[in-house]
Amino acid sequence: MVPFLSTERMTALIAIAMASGGLIHSRRIAETMSHKVTSMNSKQGFAANFITAVVVNMRSKFQLPVSTTHVSVGTLFGVGLQTKSANWITIRSILTAWIVTLPVAAMFGYFLFNMIARINSGH
Repeated sequence: MVPFLSTERMTALIAIAMASGGLIHSRRIAETMSHKVTSMNSKQGFAANFITAVVVNMRSKFQLPVSTTHVSVGTLFGVGLQTKSANWITIRSILTAWIVTLPVAAMFGYFLFNMIARINSGH
């Protein structure tokens, strides 16, 4: 094992990277979710948040992984469909990002894992 790549250092690097991403992009994500998916009144906002909480809790009860952000955007989209005020350009952009993210992340994970495995094996 390369000393720099100890479990503790890898964990710290991952935590720093995730926290940095959250700090840098959270405002933009919050802005999109709160203003660009659909317009709604306070009752509709309550309903969307309540349904998000129910879905996340149900999934967690059965130990199924779930993204709170994905569920929340889904409920906002549902409100937009019901009220016919969904912003289809924003929704299409979000869906495209979600579809692209999984294979891109898998590809990066594959290559990074292979690179670390080669370093650790001395090749």
